[in-house]
Amino acid sequence: MKAASFVTSILLLILMTDCTRQNRPTNAQQNVKQSEAAPAQTQPSPGGTGRGTPADAEAMLRQAIAHYNSVGRKQALADFTAKKSPFADRDLYVACIGSDHLVTANGGYPSLVGSSADAWKDADHKPLGTRIWEVAMSKGEGSVEYRWYNPVSGKIEPKVFFIQKVGDDACGVGAYNP
Repeated sequence: MKAASFVTSILLLILMTDCTRQNRPTNAQQNVKQSEAAPAQTQPSPGGTGRGTPADAEAMLRQAIAHYNSVGRKQALADFTAKKSPFADRDLYVACIGSDHLVTANGGYPSLVGSSADAWKDADHKPLGTRIWEVAMSKGEGSVEYRWYNPVSGKIEPKVFFIQKVGDDACGVGAYNP
């Protein structure tokens, strides 16, 4: 429970810091629904661990990139944030960072859209948003490994985030990789 409280505190601090800099009310002040703060979860696959695998995350990212290229940036980002299949499945969802380093889509935590990805830190307090952006810009695609709180297990676990640059965004999907 302490880890959940720690992660919640960090997320609120990130949101409040970013909102203060931009002189707008925080999501906490706007009484964000609890359902927005929980990662998107849908039914487990028939093979059924209830968790997405790194291979599932890579497949979802390929679908997301194709969708972005097909329908355009604005519609794709809205679809990714909407928490709907095929861009949200079990504990997998699409997240994107724009060229201004602001979160442009997040199907697991929609309330983070508009916040600074540069403020993201992993469980070891290492910059995460910055690393994601750097991989996307330097290589066009790749992955970042980090440790993150898993709300299902209640533990800090290894995670991998697969990234691809598309248009003005760096989009990706992460999966726990225990």
